[in-house]
Amino acid sequence: MTQELVIEIAERAIWIILLTSGPLLILALVSGLAVSIFQATTQIQEQTLAFVPKIVAVLVGIVIFGPWMLARVTTFSADIFENLGRYIG
Repeated sequence: MTQELVIEIAERAIWIILLTSGPLLILALVSGLAVSIFQATTQIQEQTLAFVPKIVAVLVGIVIFGPWMLARVTTFSADIFENLGRYIG
């Protein structure tokens, strides 16, 4: 296994991680920002209020983006296992 191959596999793995976690992180960011703006305008200083919308947004995101995320990770894993002989040998 050459250094270039290890770097290529690590690069692809990081790219898959970014692609699959990105939509959920963006949803959590947007919902957190919306709740923060709401709290600032209404002067409600409840700390736990920000968590519930984030959790709901991420759960909805998992339902919407879950099959796509699973397909990406499964394809990457299958590719690694199919080419295992080439990678090691």
